[in-house]
Amino acid sequence: MKKEVTTLKKIAQLLEVSTSTVSRALNNHPDISEETAIKVKKLAKKLNYMPNIFAKGFRQHRTNIIGVIVPNILSYFTSSILKEILLQAETKGYRVIISESNNDIKKEKEMLHTMLQFGVDGILMSLTKHTVDVEPILYALNQKPLILFDKVSRKVPCTQIIINGEEAAFNAVEHLINIGKKRIAILKEFEQSYNSEKRFQGYLRALKTNNIPVDEKLILSTDDISLKKGRRLTSQLISLKDKPDAIFSITDAAAIGAIQTLKKFNFKIPDEIAVIGFSNSLSSTIVEPKLTTIDQPGNRIGEMAVKYIIEEIEEPKENSTSKTIEIKTNLIIRDSTLLSI
Repeated sequence: MKKEVTTLKKIAQLLEVSTSTVSRALNNHPDISEETAIKVKKLAKKLNYMPNIFAKGFRQHRTNIIGVIVPNILSYFTSSILKEILLQAETKGYRVIISESNNDIKKEKEMLHTMLQFGVDGILMSLTKHTVDVEPILYALNQKPLILFDKVSRKVPCTQIIINGEEAAFNAVEHLINIGKKRIAILKEFEQSYNSEKRFQGYLRALKTNNIPVDEKLILSTDDISLKKGRRLTSQLISLKDKPDAIFSITDAAAIGAIQTLKKFNFKIPDEIAVIGFSNSLSSTIVEPKLTTIDQPGNRIGEMAVKYIIEEIEEPKENSTSKTIEIKTNLIIRDSTLLSI
């Protein structure tokens, strides 16, 4: 049995008034008498009338909806950003639609198209690690305010909200150098990843600043910087004749994988090989030894993302200039780099 949806037209027919009268009454229009308004609202409540926010938005050219596209909704860092986006948007009278690309560029393009079809007022977006062709994003940017956060691209001229990845990596590697480590390996993604490349640049700068030569054998890249890959890459590192005395991973997951492999082969952490991760995930405090890591303030990124997208929605500028908002990070020192005395 098909469910019947209450419409403005049905309410108008039952009250023997025009559809426009019903619409105005529900929106407290001054031209509608108090008596008519009460009748309309009473019947609408009785029939459980729900306004179609999309239809209303198309008529008014505003929906008060922000679309959000992320690569992985389950990531601890991403979920902390999303939680703050939801909180900040709600306090400012906006709803949020969240979709996940699963790091699939085809799905990412489809999600962008869907957001535009829904008539969202603006889009917040974190790119897949495979995004190279930015034409779909540029098209969306021409239609609606769009802001990139976390995983961004230099090829998109929009506001971008990022952490200070290069500086964070520099501080992490310099910490390892300060505790006496000289053969520092890095576990990173292939060069197409914006975040990975920034962190790699910080790694290289720390070595150069401290006059430590770069050893290509200690630079390992993968397409998926996961726990499993962290284990595998660490196995490669400890098979080297000149083993590393520290490992810097651009994710906590791979760093924890490194710790698991080192423990399996009875390496003393951090005395023989120290380990640093990146993101300050919940797992970083559960693993033994507890992981030294870079704390990324996801809540701050979410807060800034909502702040700037609403500014661009409510105060559109014909010649808006792109800007980069850089969020500071902190190095959280734990047991994986605390040498025993």
